[in-house]
Amino acid sequence: MSLELKPLHPKFVAEAWGVDLKSPLSDSDRKAINAAMNQYGVLVWRDQFLSGEEQIEFSQSFGELDIGLKRVFKRKERLPDERLIDISNVALDGQLHQRDSAKNLSSFANQLWHSDSSFMSPKAAYSMLQSLVIPSEGGNTEFTDLRAAYDELTPALKQELEGLSAEHYALHTRILLGDDAYTDEQKKAIPPAIWPLIQTHPGSGRKLLFVGVHAQRIVDWPIAEGRIFLLDLLEHATQRHLVYSHQWRVGDLVMWDNRSTLHRGRRYDLNQRRELRRTTLNDYQQPELSAG
Repeated sequence: MSLELKPLHPKFVAEAWGVDLKSPLSDSDRKAINAAMNQYGVLVWRDQFLSGEEQIEFSQSFGELDIGLKRVFKRKERLPDERLIDISNVALDGQLHQRDSAKNLSSFANQLWHSDSSFMSPKAAYSMLQSLVIPSEGGNTEFTDLRAAYDELTPALKQELEGLSAEHYALHTRILLGDDAYTDEQKKAIPPAIWPLIQTHPGSGRKLLFVGVHAQRIVDWPIAEGRIFLLDLLEHATQRHLVYSHQWRVGDLVMWDNRSTLHRGRRYDLNQRRELRRTTLNDYQQPELSAG
């Protein structure tokens, strides 16, 4: 079979099937998936019961993997390979984390609109999130389309935003949520990254509005004015008609392009297990991701 697609959102999400993700991808399959990602930005694969090793192999078909905030925290992880990022409320002993644990703080930060590793240079390209255990309700993941958000800006705003850049900082969301107990070494582990607010997506050639909660200020603007403007832009980019909400099933693998979308997790009962496993591809020298 070859890749088949069914739109789940009129602008940027499709369900994908017809490719065996457990087996090494052929060159034609890899190019077809890249083309679909460039067109949509989010692909939903159902019934993909990948092992951690299989998820890594699939993800590495598209380039080099990144460990993101593990550079800051450097704590013992539940998953055996550092390239597997544990998105769960489960502790090392298999029990649920306490509500006020550092791990749950990360989960709360994930409930804010963001793109993975926008605080790094290079930032992230694709992320792949595999569903393993889901709660009885809640815990959806929402996505929004930054290309459509740009399209819906007024001409005056498009003109104002040209040439403006925002500074993205790794610990901004954690500090925002009341966690400021970081050493100087941790604060310096990932220096802030500066990105233009208006960018051109390399795969589709479309302009996009690159915002998100990791952006802590607009370069050369007063802090307060810049943060209020960034909040206004984020509110614009996350209008409900631009948003797709994914209701997880066990075995789902959702793949998204952090260069053209934002996402956030939704609230769920922390007394129930929720286990997902992420791999993330950085955008360093990935020319094929720009090929349709």
